[in-house]
Amino acid sequence: MIHFNFLTKKHPVNEYIVMIYRFILVMFLYSAGRILFLLFNTSMFPNVDFSSFVRIMRGGVMFDTSAVLYLNALYFLLFLLPFNFKFNPWYQRMLKWVFMITNSIGLAFNHVDIIYFRFILKRTTADVFDIIRHDISNSRLIFSFFYDFWYIALIWLFTIWLLAKLYSIVEPSASFRVKSWKYWVTSMLSLVLFAGLSVVGMRGGYMPSTRPISMNNAGKYVNSPEEMSLVHNTPFCILRTLGKKSFKVMNFYKSEEEINAIYNPVRVPDSTGPMKKENVVIIILESFSREFVGSLNKDLFNGQYKGYTPFLDSLITKSLVYPNAFANGRKSIDAIPSITASIPALVLPYVISERSGNKINSLASILAAEGYQTSFFHGAPNGSMGFDAFAKIAGFQNYLGKNEYNDDKGFDGVWGIWDEPFFQFFADKIGKMQEPFLNTIFSVSSHHPFNVPEQYRDKFPEENIPLQKCIRYTDFALKQFFAKASKMPWFKNTLFVITADHCAQSELKEYKTSVFNYAVPLIFFKGDGSLSGKDGAVAQQIDIMPTVLAYLNYSKPFVAFGNNLINPASQRFAINYIEDSYQFLLGDHALYFTDNKLTGIFNRKEDPTLRINLLGTVNFETQEKLFKAIIQQFNNRMAQNRLIIGSK
Repeated sequence: MIHFNFLTKKHPVNEYIVMIYRFILVMFLYSAGRILFLLFNTSMFPNVDFSSFVRIMRGGVMFDTSAVLYLNALYFLLFLLPFNFKFNPWYQRMLKWVFMITNSIGLAFNHVDIIYFRFILKRTTADVFDIIRHDISNSRLIFSFFYDFWYIALIWLFTIWLLAKLYSIVEPSASFRVKSWKYWVTSMLSLVLFAGLSVVGMRGGYMPSTRPISMNNAGKYVNSPEEMSLVHNTPFCILRTLGKKSFKVMNFYKSEEEINAIYNPVRVPDSTGPMKKENVVIIILESFSREFVGSLNKDLFNGQYKGYTPFLDSLITKSLVYPNAFANGRKSIDAIPSITASIPALVLPYVISERSGNKINSLASILAAEGYQTSFFHGAPNGSMGFDAFAKIAGFQNYLGKNEYNDDKGFDGVWGIWDEPFFQFFADKIGKMQEPFLNTIFSVSSHHPFNVPEQYRDKFPEENIPLQKCIRYTDFALKQFFAKASKMPWFKNTLFVITADHCAQSELKEYKTSVFNYAVPLIFFKGDGSLSGKDGAVAQQIDIMPTVLAYLNYSKPFVAFGNNLINPASQRFAINYIEDSYQFLLGDHALYFTDNKLTGIFNRKEDPTLRINLLGTVNFETQEKLFKAIIQQFNNRMAQNRLIIGSK
């Protein structure tokens, strides 16, 4: 029988060597966590080979150093105090508790992101605490997460056990006699030296001109933006975004006249004639990445790709479709303001930002003023994700959720009412409404923990990734809804807008880039069949509000950061925020903007994996001016509460 005596026997070692050893020990565990992160998510990073991963690991050391020093600042301070009592057993036990608690928390967040990354496609940042605070009622989802991914908890527990064992194999001994002046002087010098080195490590450099490293510094070590999550660690991302203000006043352009000439979010419609009082129904499908829609991927597998949405494919043949459309965020709470109020999710989700109390205009508030009845439907428990609160801020007159459905027979046990019965409930409620109306519904079933109703287990079996069977089920629920709605008198006088809230885990390598991580369907369907065609130019969620208003021939000015898609003269672009950088899609190109300057230009059509940075080789001065104008208009109007007409 082998005895691991080195794990149980303590070895007296110089106190400073002990401190360095314990620092390196934690650093090693973060590097091991980075390897695990890649192993569990290899398919998400198809362009990472051995040499690039070595570069990523090297870059990760800088971020790990910063995080470990921040997390262990108190421990190292207590460890270096120049007092003789610090070698007493009770003090050493206290130090170990401080060390284990702080590092257990940091490593827990790091391990959770091994799986959670698949759902949000980025490292967790400080806004997770705001999300939890706004949605405390859905704590059951957290328990479901740990139930489904129990092995991550086991890995974490093993890591903490190993950390505790390896921590104790050495114990500090004094360099000199504790009560001598030499020991006191050495301790003070060590404390000062360590404080200086800690500042350097936390900042990521020693030059006076060096700014503290932020998340975007990871771009130096990667081939493409989505790989930055490999360089990061989660504690660093949380610490760097903690207390961060979302919207800061920018001054690329000094006068309103200058910036408005380049980009102006105040939309003044050029409509003539009366407004069309047609109904509007917006359907937001949870996690419906464009990847899952076969008819939007006809170039895949030599035209043999079928996808997972047969009904949506059939509807697309009779609709006006935007096959090059993108979400403006990566979470459900990003999508609602983008779709209904033309407010993109930049820096932090609007719903949980410090500016969430700003006055805004939305489809609901604008159409309600024109005599529309407006309602928002979501099958989750009322209060989930703060949707009901935002619906009220946005001007929706009614909110109907699980409470109003009032029948737990349709409850999936975790997230909300199954999509099929809730969509039927949606149709029934619409049938009792007075026209014209605006109704928005947000589906729930295509979501972790990736279940379908018991009676459909055979109809929608497990496929390549668990989400795909849920996509098939929600597509089926959508078919049942349209079958019912098409027989109702309001149907032919209704404009339907169908899109997704955000993307989810991908199976296909074509969708595993920072660009296509945002690719969603965008479909406009008219009940009388009067809309059809395909527009391949760039589109985005924030274009929905101005496009719907233009379709209805709305004539009054409003604020929208998106564009009217049915106007050929519109500026067509898509904007996102990735790992402390802005992503700007314009034509065939993807531009990246970090620290107030353009840092990347890629031809996403010729170079879909974004390996060749064209910065410095092409002239994009005009595009950069537009990019800066959009960012300044958005940040300044958010910071100054100028999101409605008449605000100053």
